This record gives sequence, structure tokens and C-alpha cells, in this order.
Amino acid sequence: MKIVPLGANVVVKRLQAEECSAAGILLPDQAKQKPRQGRVLSVGDGRMLPDGSRVAHQVSEGDRVLFDGYVGVELLIDENELLVIDESDILAILP
Repeated sequence: MKIVPLGANVVVKRLQAEECSAAGILLPDQAKQKPRQGRVLSVGDGRMLPDGSRVAHQVSEGDRVLFDGYVGVELLIDENELLVIDESDILAILP
């Protein structure tokens, strides 16, 4: 099932959490932080301006992005955990 977000919203799938610390210690599930990186799956029409026109998104489908750990709305669709966030909550596009 494909989700099409409205307006300035973006659908992101979080990347997997790190299994080991920087020192190589295996982390238990309770110690793992929510990943702050994800892959953009779909984008909306863009933010609407007061004159009725729309601003195009700065991100596109397939981009790897960085965002704050606790933003958006989490959804479970076809056993995939997805996140719907506002484009303004995206901090950076990663290479």
C-alpha cells in the first residue's frame, strides 16, 4: 500500500538502529535510541502559500534524511513502521 501525504508532509521509513556502540559493545533493545535517519518514501504537494500557489519540496523520494528522534506520527502499514512528518522537521539530506 502506498501512502500519499498531503501538503508539506513527508512519509519516511526509519533506518535500523545501531546494534553496537562506538566501542563495539552489543546494545540491548532498551539501550537503543530511536534512529534519527530515514529514507523518504513519498512527498505531498508542497506547502501552500497565501496566494494559493505551492512551494515544491526540498526533499524527494529516495533521499536519506536526518530528523529529530521524536517528531511526526508513527504508523504501522503492511508490517512496516513508517513516520509521517512535516518537511520543516527534516534537518538535513544525507549523502
